[in-house]
Amino acid sequence: MTSLAELGLTAQGGREAQITGLAVDSRDVKPGFLFAALPGAQVHGGEFIQYALRMQASAILTDAEGAAIAATELAASDAALIIAQDPRQALAQTASLWSGAHPATVVAVTGTNGKTSISTFCRQIWEELGIAGVNLGTTGVEGAWTHPLKHTTPEPITLHRVLAQAAQNGITHVAMEASSHGLDQRRLDGVILTAAGFSNFSQDHLDYHKTFEAYFDAKMGLFERVLSEDGVAVVNLDDLKGADVAAICSARGQEIIGVGRHPDARLRLTGQRFDATGQDVLFEWQGRARQTRLELIGGFQAENVLLAAGLVIAAGADPADVFDTLPYLQTVRGRMELAATRDTGAAIFVDYAHTPDAVETALKAMRPHVMGRIVVIVGAGGDRDTAKRPLMGAAATQNADIVIITDDNPRSEDPASIRAAVMAGAVNAGGSDSITEVGDRAEAILRGIDMLDAGDALLIAGKGHESGQVVGDTVLPFDDVEQASVAVAALEGRI
Repeated sequence: MTSLAELGLTAQGGREAQITGLAVDSRDVKPGFLFAALPGAQVHGGEFIQYALRMQASAILTDAEGAAIAATELAASDAALIIAQDPRQALAQTASLWSGAHPATVVAVTGTNGKTSISTFCRQIWEELGIAGVNLGTTGVEGAWTHPLKHTTPEPITLHRVLAQAAQNGITHVAMEASSHGLDQRRLDGVILTAAGFSNFSQDHLDYHKTFEAYFDAKMGLFERVLSEDGVAVVNLDDLKGADVAAICSARGQEIIGVGRHPDARLRLTGQRFDATGQDVLFEWQGRARQTRLELIGGFQAENVLLAAGLVIAAGADPADVFDTLPYLQTVRGRMELAATRDTGAAIFVDYAHTPDAVETALKAMRPHVMGRIVVIVGAGGDRDTAKRPLMGAAATQNADIVIITDDNPRSEDPASIRAAVMAGAVNAGGSDSITEVGDRAEAILRGIDMLDAGDALLIAGKGHESGQVVGDTVLPFDDVEQASVAVAALEGRI
């Protein structure tokens, strides 16, 4: 048991309590627990305080609104009441103290695209350097220790528990994805970061943030609130928001490692040469030129790799040692992953691109590697930002030779209406003769692969590493990489 004072909390009237656990779901409360009643998008957690008290919670953490909702029940209870102006941040700090020591070195990266690749490349670099590291995010916890996760940035109780467990299992270095939702909801607060990275900024999640300004402000919480003044910021200066991010970091006194082709970049990309299996890359570190080989498809992968290298350097590794590891980096699962190859040599790639910018970036990045046509399969998820759907179709049409529009994760929406929105954007962007609508995703993949001739390539966009398709409330087994392999085998007469 731990006292409120040991958790940095002060209850109303100086009341003390011995805490046996933490919960944000009243159904998880056990005798002696602290229950955090947080404001939500639909319902305030204060509505559930009465249930937590019935389960013998010894303390309640909430805001003034939550306390008012359950005023009668709290007045009749012996539970300690902690009222915080920002209960989410208070919970994160509490969860950190409750869980115990984290790995000594933690870095985090935010941005619309590239977070999973960058954090995974950080972990791979550490592995090559003989360091026990993991990456934590969309694909769970991967590396020298593994653990499943339900969210890119888990809620604070889970996040801090997992970090503590990682430390207990010998992990010394962690690279985290910092989602805009997680930052906005203060899930990372209480994590001590050595360095933080910014990849890029484009349209996504406007169903949650409502405006671009709110979306950007949420991401900047990583540098304005979570990363301390003595932390290092690694910033993609080529992005339109790169200068704004650098200015925010500079105002806080944080050291900045600029990355990209920008003349002010300390880790500067100066040249790339592409071939069928990867690329040769020229870059400079603080003015000194280097050359390396990357067995990765897509020019943007060089940018992701250099940002990861910058984070690892910022976390204390020797730059020369870091650069020596780069030829050994491997494609991240579901990120420009080679899924299958036809007997003619035509290649099929799977990528998580699920925003207009990501689709455009992926297709443009493929072009130098492909001698023939590029076919793309694209869709959009249900119950998510509807404004990006026509933009997804337009990005596909403008950057591929043939477009197949299919279902992604329709969730609770009518799949046909989602496809219609994507189709409208594709048709309006021109080239309607090269656009096909195929609702069934498996059939779309089969038809896309059947179109390929020697020198062509197919990009299956949207789901990447995911192993299921969400239709209504059901998750149906579906893996794009597996489906592509099966389709190729069928078309080549091997099954």
